[in-house]
Amino acid sequence: MQPSSTPQDLSPFIFPLSSLPTAPHKTHTTPMRTALSLLRSISTCLPNHRHPRLLIPTAYSLLTKTHPPRISLFHTRSADLSSVSNFVEHLASEDENLDFDKETKVFKFDASFGTLSVDSKNLNLSPPLDVKELDELPEQWRRSKLAWLCKELPSHKPATLIRILNAQRKWVNQEDMTYLAVHCMRIRENETGFRVYKWMMQQHWFRFDFSLATKLADYMGKERKYLKCRDIFDDIINHGLVPTEYTFHILIVSYLSSSNHGCLDEACAIYNRMIQLGGYSPRLSLHNSLFKALLSEPDNSSKQYVNQAEFIFHQMVTSGFKIHKDIYGGLIWLHSHQDKIDKERIESLRSEMQLAGFDESKEVIVSVLRACSKEGDVEEAERIWKKLVSSTDTIPSQAFVYKMEVYARIGEHMRSLEVFRGMQVHSGSASTAAFHKIIEVLCKAHAAELAESLMKDFIGSGKKALMPSFINLMEMYLTLGMHDKLEYIFFQSLEKCRPNRTIYNMYLESLVRSGSLDKAEEILRQMQSDETVGVDTKSCNTILRGYLDGRENVKAELIYGLMREKKFQIEPALMEKLEQVLRANKEAVKNPITLKLSKEQREALVGLLLGGLRIESDEKGKNHMLVFKFNENSGVHRVLKRHIRNQYHEWLDSSSKQDGNEDITCQFTTISHSYFGFYADQFWPQGQPIIPKLIHRWLSHRVLAYWYMYGGYKTSSGDILLKLRGSEDGVDRIVKILQKKSLSCKGI
Repeated sequence: MQPSSTPQDLSPFIFPLSSLPTAPHKTHTTPMRTALSLLRSISTCLPNHRHPRLLIPTAYSLLTKTHPPRISLFHTRSADLSSVSNFVEHLASEDENLDFDKETKVFKFDASFGTLSVDSKNLNLSPPLDVKELDELPEQWRRSKLAWLCKELPSHKPATLIRILNAQRKWVNQEDMTYLAVHCMRIRENETGFRVYKWMMQQHWFRFDFSLATKLADYMGKERKYLKCRDIFDDIINHGLVPTEYTFHILIVSYLSSSNHGCLDEACAIYNRMIQLGGYSPRLSLHNSLFKALLSEPDNSSKQYVNQAEFIFHQMVTSGFKIHKDIYGGLIWLHSHQDKIDKERIESLRSEMQLAGFDESKEVIVSVLRACSKEGDVEEAERIWKKLVSSTDTIPSQAFVYKMEVYARIGEHMRSLEVFRGMQVHSGSASTAAFHKIIEVLCKAHAAELAESLMKDFIGSGKKALMPSFINLMEMYLTLGMHDKLEYIFFQSLEKCRPNRTIYNMYLESLVRSGSLDKAEEILRQMQSDETVGVDTKSCNTILRGYLDGRENVKAELIYGLMREKKFQIEPALMEKLEQVLRANKEAVKNPITLKLSKEQREALVGLLLGGLRIESDEKGKNHMLVFKFNENSGVHRVLKRHIRNQYHEWLDSSSKQDGNEDITCQFTTISHSYFGFYADQFWPQGQPIIPKLIHRWLSHRVLAYWYMYGGYKTSSGDILLKLRGSEDGVDRIVKILQKKSLSCKGI
């Protein structure tokens, strides 16, 4: 989600943790101009603690990276909020619950590859800005007042600064305010200069000044304040003008200097506009820096940038720049990660690389082998393998995995096993990824004894991330009808790994197929009581099928009621049987399609909106869609994503409901519905985030908890900072509300 560039200011909040009430407080964040920071560990949040102090600092930095605490945040005695507390406790320990962690693979650039540069030489800099000096003004009183403002404004907080400027409306003009903004930039008080500029824009006498806007944007970009730089950049474009080459350049560099989510996408968008709108030819250093940033993302994220990388490559070629060998290697690496391999493009890049006089590095050879494994091209894979063996003594572990996959695709699982054994001999031991792959291959081939043997070796090796292999074994046993062995593997997985809904669903399916309905009921209760697992459409349909087949009609009705409450869809194959059961009670079967938010869903939604959740409306503003985005690098967000997906399952669009998307996407959306109109009017009028005037009615414990989990951040000192976007008045309103709840706060 692109950060909003409205003229509202950012102000973080700091909350001392010991001041929290005894009931659980959850916090959520919207794209905000404010943030809250708790001053002590929330684990001290007990009734006998003193009132906390809430600090709201005046600095206007937007903190987007969240590193949540690994402790239980909120304590509650309320039964109806116990699930919230359990959920928070699980999130706190999520960093220890990563059963599916894989090796993070990024393209390794040569040390000589270009680095980020903000060099302004030979760039089209900002136009000259003519400003009268103070002593050139004719009126003594005007000189005195401006001199006083120049001295006074930098020392005040934003709210006070605006009040002072408002008091000068009767006499100031654009020339005065331009001098004041330029003076602030001269003394490096660029934040004050920015606020003066934004105040100017709201005055009736304001006339857009391209030179002033450009100079201020450049200063903001140099300080890596990309939101404010982008704000002014958009002002320039909205006035029908084209920013200078240097403004484009520095804004891209500013975005690339941030690791915040979404900044890379914005840098790419600005780069494209620099070429297409401005007609500029970026410097070689900028091409290289952006290309390097694309490939520095984890592989699952990087592969979506293949078209952007090709565009950068095309611009470098047409501009006549010398192409670094890592540009060729990086493009081949990106293409090898695509779901559909473009073999012709890879061969073309290899040929161009050879013509340029570059030898293929080990990274490139492994990338080609990866492409062969996806295509099942055994002959090419064996030829590449020989080249890899002859070029290096240390074969990367992933190369063995790709070779195993090649043989698996043509159904020769024993040859895959030979490669695995060869890896053990060559490297001394097999990697986690190699164990995952060979067990997967053997399970798909139904080679049960071999798979079991290797699983024992895997567990005995002491390596982590066993869950994928447990799942493969259970899938094989379920297919083969080996329910006793599946049960054994299920309980073994619980000993070695954190609970996971996938294995619970497979065990539940096994129990239903074998007719063990009593055990199935117990497992379903466990899933319901464990917030980290929960039930979904699949588990409810599984147990419903078991009850209908076993003629347990009363229990089938109860599950039907649960599915209606959760708004889960009933499988078409079960509809006819269920109809017969309910017809005796003269109750028509209704698929749960009536959409209405529950109390918990409403509270969670308010918290998420404060924490950064975005609402998108259609052109007529009648239907609205929620856009959930999560930080893939945050352990808390990974668990929160699953929780929110369960919580709003009935509202999600068809693509977001697919079970396969749960662990591979960092974003999902709801259907477009008029029901969200109230929240759009309150939090996102005219497509811009605000803090509603009625927010004091909605700040419950659950709201605060979701706010913290979605947009909270715990500093190294133990403070907790909550982001918030809104006007100064809205921020002050939040502060006062929290103070009334015995939470002292301070803006930063």
